[in-house]
Amino acid sequence: MKIGFYICAFLVFYTMIGYPLLLKILHKLLSHKKIKIDHSYQPMVSIIVPAHNEENVIEKKIVNLLNISYPKDKYEIIISSDNSTDKTNNIVKSYQVQHKDIIKLYNVESRKGKTNAQDEAVDIAQGEILVFTDANSIFDKQALTELIKTFSDKSIGYVAGKLSYLNSTENKTSESEASYWNIDLSLRLMESDLSSITAGNGSIYAIRKGDYIKIDPIFSHDSIFPPKFVNLGKRAVFNKDAIAFEKAGETDRDEFIRKVRMARKNIAINFIDIQKYNMKRNKLFSLFYISHRTFRNNLYLFHILLLLFNALIVLQGSPLIYLIFLIMQILFFALAAIGKNSSNKYIKLIFYYTMTLVAQAVAAFKEITGKSKAFWEKAGSTR
Repeated sequence: MKIGFYICAFLVFYTMIGYPLLLKILHKLLSHKKIKIDHSYQPMVSIIVPAHNEENVIEKKIVNLLNISYPKDKYEIIISSDNSTDKTNNIVKSYQVQHKDIIKLYNVESRKGKTNAQDEAVDIAQGEILVFTDANSIFDKQALTELIKTFSDKSIGYVAGKLSYLNSTENKTSESEASYWNIDLSLRLMESDLSSITAGNGSIYAIRKGDYIKIDPIFSHDSIFPPKFVNLGKRAVFNKDAIAFEKAGETDRDEFIRKVRMARKNIAINFIDIQKYNMKRNKLFSLFYISHRTFRNNLYLFHILLLLFNALIVLQGSPLIYLIFLIMQILFFALAAIGKNSSNKYIKLIFYYTMTLVAQAVAAFKEITGKSKAFWEKAGSTR
C-alpha cells in the first residue's frame, strides 16, 4: 500500500515539477542540435485547412493566407470542407473567382472528421511541403516562410509552429489556458533544442508530402506524427518564429469539452509506435516522451490512486504525516470545487488543473466504452 502511495506521489510530483526542472538542467548542460537553414529554399507548398461549418471564420482565414509573405506562385490553399452545411463552401467559391490558381475547394462527401478531411486533401495537393492549419488560426505574415525554411535541413521531418492566444488576459478561463500553454511551449522549445518535440498543435505544423502517413481518423496528427517521425530517424522540431494566433476558450464548458476531445484516445496512444519508448535507440526523446506525454496523459489515474492509497493507509492507523497529506489532498480538490467562479488567479489555476484531470478521466471512460468519435463540435468561444 505504501509503495503504491509513494510511486503515485512521485509520478505526480515528477510530471508537474520534476520533469520541467530536469529539462532545464539538461538544456543548460547538453549541446543543442543545430538546424542547417538555406534561406533560398522556397518549394511549392500546399496549405490544407480542414473545415466543418466555419462560415464565421473562413473568410478571415482565406484573406489571411492570401496575404502571407511567400511567393504567390509557390503555394496553394486547399479548403477541405468536411461536408459543411452552412455558407462555408459558398464563401470559398467567392474567393476562387479571383484566385482560382491559388484556392481549391475540396468537399468531403460524408463527414468523417478532421484527420480524414486532411487525408483526402493531401491526395490532391501539389506541394512538396504540406502545411496544416485550423480554420480559426491566423498566421503571422512570416509564419509560412519560417515553417518552410526549416525543411531545407533534410534531417527534419516535422515542424510545429508557435500558437499564441489573442485573448490571454480577457477572462480567467483564457488566462488559465494561456498560463498552462506558455509553460508547455517553454518545454517544447527545450525538447526541440536537445532532440525532438513530443507533440505538435493543430494550428500550425508542416511535413514533406513524401513523408505523409495516413493514420486512423480517430487520432490526430498532433499526437501521432512527432514520435512516428522520430522512429523513422527524423527530427520533429519547434519553430518559435512561425506564429499562429487563436482565441482560447472563454468559458469553462468550452475548455472542458476541448480537453475531453484532445484526450479522446490517450489510452491507445500509450501503445502505438512503442519504439518511442526505446531509450537505447531514441535516447533523450524517449525520456521526453515518457515524462511529457505518457505520464501527463495519465495524471488523472495517478491522482485517483494516490488519494485511494492515502485513504487506505490512514484507515490502517498509520503515522500522522499520512493524515496530514490526505487532508492536504482533500483541501486541494475542495479549492478546485469552489474555484470555478473565483477571482483569485491561483485558485482558478487549481480549478483549471483539476478540470483537466476530470477531462482526462471522462475521455478515458469514453474510450473504454467505445464512445470516442473522430469528429466533434467546435467551441463557439474560440471563433
